[in-house]
Amino acid sequence: MHILAAFDKFKDSMSAFAACQAAAAGIRTVLGDRITITEAPLTDGGEGFCSILTHSVGGHIEQHLVTGPLGEDIHAPLGWVDARTLSATTNQMLPFSGKRLAVIEMASVAGLEQVPNEQRHPRNCTTTGVGELIRIATASKADAILLGIGGSATSDLGLGALESLGIKCIANNGQAIAHSTPEQWPFIEGFEGQLDIEVPPIYIACDVDNPLLGDRGAAAVYGPQKGLQTEEIEAFDQLSKTLATKLCAHCERPMTLLNIPGSGAAGGLGFGLKVACRAEFVPGFELVQSWLDLKTKVLEADLVLTGEGKFDQSSLAGKGPYALLQLADQYDKPSIVFAGAVDAVAVDRVSELFARSAVYTITPENCPLPDALANGARNLDVKISEVIHSALLHDG
Repeated sequence: MHILAAFDKFKDSMSAFAACQAAAAGIRTVLGDRITITEAPLTDGGEGFCSILTHSVGGHIEQHLVTGPLGEDIHAPLGWVDARTLSATTNQMLPFSGKRLAVIEMASVAGLEQVPNEQRHPRNCTTTGVGELIRIATASKADAILLGIGGSATSDLGLGALESLGIKCIANNGQAIAHSTPEQWPFIEGFEGQLDIEVPPIYIACDVDNPLLGDRGAAAVYGPQKGLQTEEIEAFDQLSKTLATKLCAHCERPMTLLNIPGSGAAGGLGFGLKVACRAEFVPGFELVQSWLDLKTKVLEADLVLTGEGKFDQSSLAGKGPYALLQLADQYDKPSIVFAGAVDAVAVDRVSELFARSAVYTITPENCPLPDALANGARNLDVKISEVIHSALLHDG
């Protein structure tokens, strides 16, 4: 029997790598060495994006000292991949000349996980470090850059990143604002200068289709999870519109860029990079699926196991585990989702759509959240053992 264990991260509990390892341990507890297990950590563009993609094709990772979301010095990874190791489909999605591809993960340099709860607020956070990594990759002769933008703490339109690349924010007193964050936005009169380096093509892995502004925009949809209060959303959105309009005018780019799908992702980072650097969006999970060759892994498996920290209605919008259920169903493979928490509506939807799929929560009944997070790997191991053992008894 061949089992595919392809898990995303369990946020605040375990990485995708750790989840796959815990799943494999649970499988072997029941089946021992009678089983073939393929571990395939998943990523949605957030935590783990750089390490999962880079290591899966034999690339290497450097650590660089850059600016964190609160202006502090942090070490962040920069992955290097030889494009010749990628599949033909992946190369079609990243159509650049040359072979040196740099992989950058926003979550490791401007991510919510790096900001203490009491300091989380978009006005305080910057994407400066993302721009610094782009500069480092460019100086190291990258032929192209792949950027994952999940898990962001920021909502600065990418202005921090653009400052790192040469575009200055000018205050109403005529002076350049160093290290600006949205807290300084009311005082920004406009912009000065252009990119001071020739950046290679930038591809942004993104499955979010939100525009920059409005009810489905960056502030309204993603601002609250970053610390933006309900009563602050309208004013923040208006300031975002003002600065975005000025940035488009400065870079001589059309205002329609505010409305393209994905411009509201990561607090507008994709928008800013598209305006100033001509960055392009690529479908996130479609890229990951191709990169990791998940189709072949599913075809080779007799059973597909997947999961994430919380499986809810947002999971049905194309996140990795749900996309894997779709792939398993396409090839008539049984699949099981294991999650720290599950939403009944999402479970019902899976039951309606996929006859050979099931969803389980790994968290023991009445378990406090801190305990569930601390013992995620153990809970996943135990639950998978229970489910497989029960299945064997039923079959027997």
